[in-house]
Amino acid sequence: MKIAIYPGSFDPITKGHLDILKTGAEIFDKVIIAVAKNSEKKGFLPVSERVNLIKQSIAGMDNVEADSFDGLTIEYAKKKGAKVLIRGLRAVSDFEYELQLSQANSALCEDIKTVFLTTKPKYNFISSSTIKEIFLNGGDISKFVPEPVYEYLMANKSEV
Repeated sequence: MKIAIYPGSFDPITKGHLDILKTGAEIFDKVIIAVAKNSEKKGFLPVSERVNLIKQSIAGMDNVEADSFDGLTIEYAKKKGAKVLIRGLRAVSDFEYELQLSQANSALCEDIKTVFLTTKPKYNFISSSTIKEIFLNGGDISKFVPEPVYEYLMANKSEV
């Protein structure tokens, strides 16, 4: 079974993330979308809530599961028996950072490969940071995030 890990902060998950995830799910037998816990970074949403929102957003995707992890992505991938890391690219500007990350992961474990997947052009400009900025300034994010994320943010507007 070919298992892939799609790691990231997903703070919050966007339709662009889901587009990449759907492509990954077509290629691999199992994809684990894994929220990385970063203790040095205060998240917009708690990790547990991000995982919960991802689970709601991937309903019906039978070969996809959501999880979270601490530490190195490569160690998490080994623990899960994955041989591939999925990284998403929106634009050329993403490539340099993602290439460096993939080379570092390769240096840590040559057996785990990185696959770069691109999102549809209509999602190229969407990032979690952009979504947060639009939301915090009262803009409409409904076109950019899955329905469960939109509903959660609207219901918890005063707390976020």
